[in-house]
Amino acid sequence: MHQQSSASQHQPDFLSPPVAATRPKLLEIHGKVRRDDYYWLRDREDPEVIAYLEAENRYAQAAMAPAAGLRKEIYNEIVRRIDPCEASVPHRHGSAYYYDRFEEGSEYPLFCRRSGSLEAPEEVLLDQRVLAEGHDFCDVAGIFPSPSGELFAYTVDMVGRRLHGIRIVEAATGKVLDKCLTGCGEAVAWANDGRTFYYVRKHPQTLRYHQIWRHRVGSAPADDDLVFEELDETFNVGVYRSKSKRFVIIHSSQTVSSEAWLLDADDPGASPKIFMKRCRNHEYFLDHIGERFVVRTNFKAKNFRMMEVQEIARDPSRWAEVIPHREEVFLEAFTVFQNFLVVQERKNGLTGFLIHPWDGGEEHRLELHEPAYTVTFGANVEADSSSFRFRYTSLTTPRTIYDYDMNSRQKTLLKRRKIMGGFEPGDYRTERLWATARDGTKVPISIVYRRDFHKDGSCPLLLYGYGAYGVNIDPEFELSLISLLDRGFAYAIAHVRGGQELGRRWYEQGKLLEKINSFSDFIDCARHLIDGDYTAPDRLFADGRSAGGLLMGGVTNMAPQLFKGVHLGVPFVDVLTTMLDETLPLTTAEYDEWGDPRDSAFYQVMSRYSPYDNIESKDYPNVLVTAGLHDSQVQYWEPAKYVARLRTMKTDSNRLLLKTEMGAGHAGATGRYKYHESTAFIYTFFLELAGIKESS
Repeated sequence: MHQQSSASQHQPDFLSPPVAATRPKLLEIHGKVRRDDYYWLRDREDPEVIAYLEAENRYAQAAMAPAAGLRKEIYNEIVRRIDPCEASVPHRHGSAYYYDRFEEGSEYPLFCRRSGSLEAPEEVLLDQRVLAEGHDFCDVAGIFPSPSGELFAYTVDMVGRRLHGIRIVEAATGKVLDKCLTGCGEAVAWANDGRTFYYVRKHPQTLRYHQIWRHRVGSAPADDDLVFEELDETFNVGVYRSKSKRFVIIHSSQTVSSEAWLLDADDPGASPKIFMKRCRNHEYFLDHIGERFVVRTNFKAKNFRMMEVQEIARDPSRWAEVIPHREEVFLEAFTVFQNFLVVQERKNGLTGFLIHPWDGGEEHRLELHEPAYTVTFGANVEADSSSFRFRYTSLTTPRTIYDYDMNSRQKTLLKRRKIMGGFEPGDYRTERLWATARDGTKVPISIVYRRDFHKDGSCPLLLYGYGAYGVNIDPEFELSLISLLDRGFAYAIAHVRGGQELGRRWYEQGKLLEKINSFSDFIDCARHLIDGDYTAPDRLFADGRSAGGLLMGGVTNMAPQLFKGVHLGVPFVDVLTTMLDETLPLTTAEYDEWGDPRDSAFYQVMSRYSPYDNIESKDYPNVLVTAGLHDSQVQYWEPAKYVARLRTMKTDSNRLLLKTEMGAGHAGATGRYKYHESTAFIYTFFLELAGIKESS
């Protein structure tokens, strides 16, 4: 039984929060002057900056010390739910089956394969535990086998800055052949000779994915060839192999347009040939199978359509339509096979699959029927398969892997993630709600709670939001949430404009000059939940990360009275300053997301919602801000400056805590257990404010 307490929300008398020095810097544009007292916190080499962050960490730990027992309880609960010997479902790549698995008690996995069949002896390709020894951070982005499987590449980030090193290993012996490539992206693409691969290099200052290089195994990095350079600072590049294995495809894109170049995978010295030249407001993504290029495009199709072409045809009017545009359906992704095209569709905010036979046979859909759920493609590497793999999950259903036979139309359950500790899906209920925004728009909300939850306004509720980049925050199972749900919380996701849950227009209505809709949608979803007696303002909590942290900062300024507590994770809160600084990662690539504030119209809109610039002298909710010192996406100083200014402005005695991971980046700590130390800290912040203590 979990106890409620009426503990004071005031800080203990012996705690004094850190006070950052004020060193005014004036920033002027469009005839307007902004004063930034904490601009100096940008210098991570300044010992005073590090001292300030460490002082904030000590203060946060001390403020949360009275709840240390609850925090430990939450952490132990989460860890106990994790299957100690978790393993992925093997997927075929060439003649071998690849998977990763954990050993009991380990933070990091082993990457393995079985050659020829699933009954063959296990080969351990990479032991990430060994790689991580002596390091606070270790992120292996992926294993990339060569076409024959004799070699494999892996990419690893040891800092959290998203600057990966590439290492080439001889699979049979484990011998590292090359390990000198640094400052790279997360993926590599092999040519068919099995001795040449292509990779991305990132700009050393802005970290933009800006070049494609060719490396030959055994050669020095200094001898690598520059294959493609993206000179437009608003574009980023990536590289991948076509499903037919005939091409290596270079994909260059920004928010509203893209361009593809083709390399002959059989010719390691080939130069790239353009598929179709970039055009403003035209986005396309392609693959190749058999004798056809398959293209997902928004050419005369806002929600995208599928087209095909037999040769490189730079005029999309010459492409043949395969699946037409539909106003009510958003075409989200696709994968191709020799006999089928499979498209991931989204309708009314929920995903499903459309299966299209290449031989002209009848199309059909794979439908699923929970009120709120998520399906996505799994690993579908080989083109000769008659089935495709997909992942299914919901707020009550752990991640489940299926194979779907496209001929028999039967799905086969391969694995459902095991949740330890007696979890029963039937103990919980999920709903899909629709809130009415102030402009009349219906905004979907996904919600989950225990079946004994009381809809009388007495229960706490955590509302999550994001709303940017066209990214969908779909209802997925998260084992850590059980610790909140079992203590009486409901958990909800506000699918606000700025994502693409309801199609391309949903995204466009939550960006640039219409960005304010994201904030008002979230506030209106909160009010809908209050009006429906799911919770009350003194029981309502909010959470968001990165661009979702921007959302949290905005709604905290706009409607502080609606929330008891708010968590801003690695939050993008200093919008104007960042978007006016072209030297920072992401800035130039995101003008089409937020706008370029050198344009007075965009400056004016940003100045309305930028959280740092809109802090006022008034009461605020309890606020927890988390950050990463090595964050490459949202620089650590944004949350640090936000907290420093909020401390001096707010008129309440509610909690304001800043916790910075000094050895991590945007995604937080690595390690499947260590990661949840932060989760337990955040949950304890909410639970203590809700008056919930550890079990007696």
